[in-house]
Amino acid sequence: MSGSGSLPNVVAPGGFDLILRGGTVVTPSGRLQLDVGVIDGRIAQLGSLASATAAEIYDAKGLHVLPGVVDPQCHFREPGLTHKEDIGSGSASAALGGVTTFFEMPNTQPNTDDPERLAWKVARARETSWTDFAFFVGATNENAERLGAMETLEGCSGIKMFCGSSTGTLLVDKPENQRRVMKSGRRRICCHSEDEARLQERKTLFAGKPVSFHPQWRDEDCAVISTRNLLALSKETGRRLHILHVTTAGEIPLLTAHKQLVTFEVCPQHLTLAAPECYERLGSLAQMNPPIRDARHRDALWEAIRNGTADVLGSDHAPHSLDEKAKPWPQSPSGMPGVQTLVPLMLNHVNDGKLSLERFVDLTSAGPARVFGMLQKGRLVPGYDADFTVIDLSAKKTITNDWSKSKCGWTPFDGLQVTGWPVATISRGRIVMRDGALLGKPGGQPVKFEV
Repeated sequence: MSGSGSLPNVVAPGGFDLILRGGTVVTPSGRLQLDVGVIDGRIAQLGSLASATAAEIYDAKGLHVLPGVVDPQCHFREPGLTHKEDIGSGSASAALGGVTTFFEMPNTQPNTDDPERLAWKVARARETSWTDFAFFVGATNENAERLGAMETLEGCSGIKMFCGSSTGTLLVDKPENQRRVMKSGRRRICCHSEDEARLQERKTLFAGKPVSFHPQWRDEDCAVISTRNLLALSKETGRRLHILHVTTAGEIPLLTAHKQLVTFEVCPQHLTLAAPECYERLGSLAQMNPPIRDARHRDALWEAIRNGTADVLGSDHAPHSLDEKAKPWPQSPSGMPGVQTLVPLMLNHVNDGKLSLERFVDLTSAGPARVFGMLQKGRLVPGYDADFTVIDLSAKKTITNDWSKSKCGWTPFDGLQVTGWPVATISRGRIVMRDGALLGKPGGQPVKFEV
């Protein structure tokens, strides 16, 4: 939808702190040629502001102004694994990639599984994060009954439950303990859905095999069994679920049939790469959990994007050093960086006609706001936080390792030419990235949620 017009606004007789002028603004009413005025970190006015004054003017002619992109699944490795990443470097990657808000996962060292460790992360992020943030608390067999109290703490984006083993030591694989977790609290629970019993049963079948066998070990049934069991527990307990990084064609009908109980996420790498080619070309750099699978599964994920059943996009940014990745499989760790490439990859898909710009916006802003109950984020309307991802839809760029800000120093998309690029990241009215350079200093704040 395109056109021109104005939306309800708040009059600003004393001038604005920032005006984004002359861009195509993607609003709930569609694409509109509007100016956007910001006061005190909030959107104050949308409309024609040609005669208005502001402390700073951003010329957005020829550009699209999107609601700030939210990446709801990142692993920034702090504390304990900061040779791979930390909150400062990870959030810098986010800002350079056009991401204004991230949610970070709990499988650090130590795990984020009690109020003190959550509070430490929030305090650390206030000091070092370039963008707004929130953190998941990890569910364990020991803390299950205390999760309801922890999910309402400042800076908590929710509860994360690992149903199958992955990086780190967090694991709740027995149905009786998963039930205990679901009975504690009321916010939507995020789940890494792989069946641990099947993983362990099959592990020895692939001893001595190359990394290309990763999706055969962690096969489609491994994901489907776990997701089916989680849906049964969700029905029993009434607790809503969010299934992270869905990868299989077999899960899509299950999830679609139970939308009253469950939302789900897909990742750009699962929409872009496919086995066996990615393993032949990248080796263990393509290794992640759940795995990159063949084109049949990729096609099913794209259908979930097109028909509206997929709810959010998340990068599952999970960096490891090249030395770690060089270990023989399966000793090589699973995970790849992704927060900085989420926007360019998906804009390239927009330009290829695989999804509309409006659908991209829904998956990366309004969708996360709905799923997680974010307050005053996810839409470009007066009163909401002034979070903007400004993009040049026609820019032709090449993703490179040198562009990556992650401490790991690599991306599986090195050398990929894309059309569409983030040119500015604006967080609560602060321009934190412009034309590929970070500006100012870290100033992120914790996200607020409905609780």
